[in-house]
Amino acid sequence: MTALRAEALVEEPRRLEDATEPPEARGLDRDEVRLMVVSNDGLEHTRFFDLSRFLIPGDLVVVNTSATLPAAVDGIRADARWTVVHLAAPLDDGTWTIELREPDASGPQADSRDGERVDLIGGAQLEVVSAYPQTDRFRRIVRARLEVDGPLGDYLARFGRPISYCYVQQRWPLAMYQTVFARDAGSAEMPSAGRPFTTELVTELTVRGIAVAPVTLHTGVSSQEAGETPLPERFHVSASTASLVNHTHSNGGRVIAVGTTVTRALESAADDTGFVTPSEGWTDVVLGPDRQTRVVDGLVTGWHAPEASHIELLRAVAGVELVERAYEAARAEGYLWHEFGDSCLLVPERR
Repeated sequence: MTALRAEALVEEPRRLEDATEPPEARGLDRDEVRLMVVSNDGLEHTRFFDLSRFLIPGDLVVVNTSATLPAAVDGIRADARWTVVHLAAPLDDGTWTIELREPDASGPQADSRDGERVDLIGGAQLEVVSAYPQTDRFRRIVRARLEVDGPLGDYLARFGRPISYCYVQQRWPLAMYQTVFARDAGSAEMPSAGRPFTTELVTELTVRGIAVAPVTLHTGVSSQEAGETPLPERFHVSASTASLVNHTHSNGGRVIAVGTTVTRALESAADDTGFVTPSEGWTDVVLGPDRQTRVVDGLVTGWHAPEASHIELLRAVAGVELVERAYEAARAEGYLWHEFGDSCLLVPERR
């Protein structure tokens, strides 16, 4: 172990706080964030670069290849108020789901009206069409029609920036919001569970006989209100990945999902027995007490706010007791939260 990595294992202060900046700004490599490993056998604190030590030959690690868009754009509403538009997802009819946020990132502007126009920087505009879903009276997410000269990707590359929230104290370049697996642009926010991976760690996994397979799920915005379920998201599970998942299970290996996005994609492609077939489209699968996992045996995840809908998905994978034990230890040991924070590997006994 290098001197730098040895220093990284020094205990951090025992307090609960948000990760306000990327680990690189704290003097760490991506894979030097803290990792808590939680199983039915116990709990261990280490660093992410040690991940392969807790997996076994024959396991399959599934990652998300979605790349993050610079999906936040400044605008001025019809009543002259400044807003930040978060582009969530393109819909099949050419409109987008969006969220209007306060300029200081403190919360949503949920008072838009159908037909309202918003002037965006760079000469673009949008028109609010309806709430999304249309039964949502709160109007946090709305459907909008964008008017941009030229390709939208070019416009966002010039005028957009990564979505961030008030706990991130300054703006960071898009590269800080991409994982090593990012290939297919489409996520409003980074599939952050994959952020601590490095090419060196992926090499270590493969050398140890642990396979790595891709899926794609384009994430929407993660700013749900307490108790609000995730909206539909676009996903793709290829024939080769489906075959690897089924082969892994048939040979006694475990399928380890990197993040809630991968879990949702795999479970959306599985039948009642857990057999996975090539699939793509929109998924509205919501895992929780009424829909347990059928495919995923373990999960690499970041730390989410306790009231977030992600917690129900973690419980669907690992069970209530294991998740509660992990969060209790995270609070006691001062783990950092959100997209630039620390990580957890949940590996319950197979059901």
